[in-house]
Amino acid sequence: MTKELDVGKMLEEKISGFKPGSLIKGRIVRVMEEYVIIDIGYKSEGAVNKEEFKGDNIYEEQEVNIVVESLDPDEHGFIPLSKEKADVMLNWEKVERCYETGEFIEGTIFRSVKGGFRVDIGVIAFLPSSQADIAPLTNPSSLVGMRSKFRIINLDSARKNVVVSRRKYMEEEREEKRKEYFNNIQEGQLVTGTVRNIVDYGAFIELDYGIVGLLHINDMSWGRISHPSQILSAGQEIEVVVLDVDRGKQVLSFGLKQKTPNPWDNIEERYPVGSVVEGKVVNITDYGAFIKIEEGIEGLLHISELSWTGRIKKPSDVIAMGDTVKVQVIDIKKNEQKISFSLKSLEPNPWPEIAERYPVGSVVKGKVYNITDFGAFVELEPGIDGLLHISNITDGAIKHPSEVLRKGQKIDVMVLEIDPENKRIALGMKQIGQGQDKKEETKEEDKSSPIT
Repeated sequence: MTKELDVGKMLEEKISGFKPGSLIKGRIVRVMEEYVIIDIGYKSEGAVNKEEFKGDNIYEEQEVNIVVESLDPDEHGFIPLSKEKADVMLNWEKVERCYETGEFIEGTIFRSVKGGFRVDIGVIAFLPSSQADIAPLTNPSSLVGMRSKFRIINLDSARKNVVVSRRKYMEEEREEKRKEYFNNIQEGQLVTGTVRNIVDYGAFIELDYGIVGLLHINDMSWGRISHPSQILSAGQEIEVVVLDVDRGKQVLSFGLKQKTPNPWDNIEERYPVGSVVEGKVVNITDYGAFIKIEEGIEGLLHISELSWTGRIKKPSDVIAMGDTVKVQVIDIKKNEQKISFSLKSLEPNPWPEIAERYPVGSVVKGKVYNITDFGAFVELEPGIDGLLHISNITDGAIKHPSEVLRKGQKIDVMVLEIDPENKRIALGMKQIGQGQDKKEETKEEDKSSPIT
């Protein structure tokens, strides 16, 4: 009798705790066509509209959370219950917990609205457009229907307002992946990225997760380039070699030319000194021309190596940009990555023959083609000239060669010295007794010239 009283007392206490709006647990006892009947431990069983389960798998003896709608039985004798309200109450508890702890919450973007989106995270939340993605949105409608994780950035429980950010989740996820990427990447590894920006000193290459590294201009080509835009363009996809990894600063350095062997490694075997090669003129300067013989290999053809005898003032008198020329390799400095060429060495050296034709002591005819402060240059034959120094013009004192000589004047001179190695001929006039006579002739010419 006492035991029955205790059970009855417990039942009365449980029943007295029921009230409309209470969140309780119940047990499914029957699944009907429209309703699910639930034992809630009350005098009468409760009923929930089957649609509130939203297609969930439901079965007898299953335990569910529900909210008591009313303690007055309906026309069928069941206590009205709501599973949807129970879900909302539980979801709000979860939302408040995630807001307090900062943990992410899953949800689905289901509608685009002014200024952002509606998101179902168990309750309806607002996602501002500025918080929808890391990059500015170009096609907002593409996010509708997407399931993702969000961080709750503002919560007003009283007004049931929730603001979430997908961007913060994406940023933290990207940062984690960046760290993992930097932990795994190795020097010498090949990676694919996109050229994001080109500057004078190189190009910035972007990999996955927003990782950006520098491809320096010196590491782009084994050959000479003046600007990165010669071989790269913004937006171009490119495969590069990882040259250096700074995990602390999360900085990478890349190389492009390192994908191929250094053409200078075996330069001496492929182009030994004395060999004849064919190349293209890629640059012309005052002191010579640069000849490209293969990708990454350019050498200097110095102005002094253009001709044995010609008076060449500038290389462009002999060769032009884009010309294909045959040259001889005359020097290699592998460590400095320099190779020197000669054009004249492909022709016989005429100077031994010149020394025979103009022996020292012989008197020859020539034409003055240039006058300087220190003397005059006299052409003996096309391409062959000698220096008539001011001290060798006359026995008398003169201040300038123009006192005796005129440009274009034909004179007799004596060959005083020949230096075949340096291609020099020294000439003299006074040695044949003509200097003083020429001075007098010049004076007479000056007197007869009309005064201007």
